[in-house]
Order: sequence, then structure tokens, then C-alpha cells
Amino acid sequence: MTGLPKADATTRDFFHRWLETFSAYVRAVDYAPAKPLFHKDILAFGTHQDVLPSLEAWVNTQWDNVWPRTDDFRFVLESTHVLAADDGSMAVVVAPWTSTGFHEDGSRFDRPGRATMVFHKRDGVWLGVHTHLSLNRGVPQASFGNRPVKSR
Repeated sequence: MTGLPKADATTRDFFHRWLETFSAYVRAVDYAPAKPLFHKDILAFGTHQDVLPSLEAWVNTQWDNVWPRTDDFRFVLESTHVLAADDGSMAVVVAPWTSTGFHEDGSRFDRPGRATMVFHKRDGVWLGVHTHLSLNRGVPQASFGNRPVKSR
């Protein structure tokens, strides 16, 4: 192997659109339409939790601790890497992201981070089977926004 198994343009473009779709749900604090993007038994972890063994556990802890408390979540597509298995059954997305956090007094701060997401394709459908989203070093862990959840 001479280099990483980079995804072809079609697969890369699909995941760029996927990232844009998911980030729009995060910005809207809209859980219900985001859930079908992931396997029900996803293994996820991030800033607030160790490995969570299901989509519902991830939603009820990580999503509830982050989405309503932050704003402006977006992936940085020009710095995103998409890798794919030769047989097209698995893909890995490595992407930095940006968001806005809120101090206790309501003032805003930049809240950047990075994500690694693993996807499995079955019957023509890509589902997230693992995610790790975490803040960059030195970024305050706590954010005190209070936005309502649109749908669960």
C-alpha cells in the first residue's frame, strides 16, 4: 500500500453532504431526523462520556449535554478526510469542526474540535457505527447555552 485508502469522489461528496446534513440537525437541536443516520447499536464517545453502547444512550447523554448548550456547529469540509474500504462496505471520516460555546454570563467563545466517524454500508445505506467527537485542547469543557430541543 502506497498511501491511505482515500474514498473516490462520489463517496467523498456523499459524506460531505452527510456532514452538512448532520451539522444542520445539531444547529437546530433536532434529534429525531438525526437518529436515522446512525446504527441503533452505535458505539460512541466524546467529551462528556466514555463509550456509550447505543444510539439512545448517546442521545440521552452526549447530545443532551452538547447540542442545546452550544451553537453554530459546522464541519470544516476543506480539511475533512474520507477513507473507504476497497469493497465499499466501510468508510472513515476524519473532520475538524467549529462551534460556539457560552460562558456562564452568556458571552460566546470559539469551541472547535475534531471528529472521527466510522460508517458501514448495508443494502446501499450508510450508517454511522462509531463516533468520537471531542474538543480541541484548551477549549473550555463547559458551555452554558440553553436552547430548546426541537424534536427527540
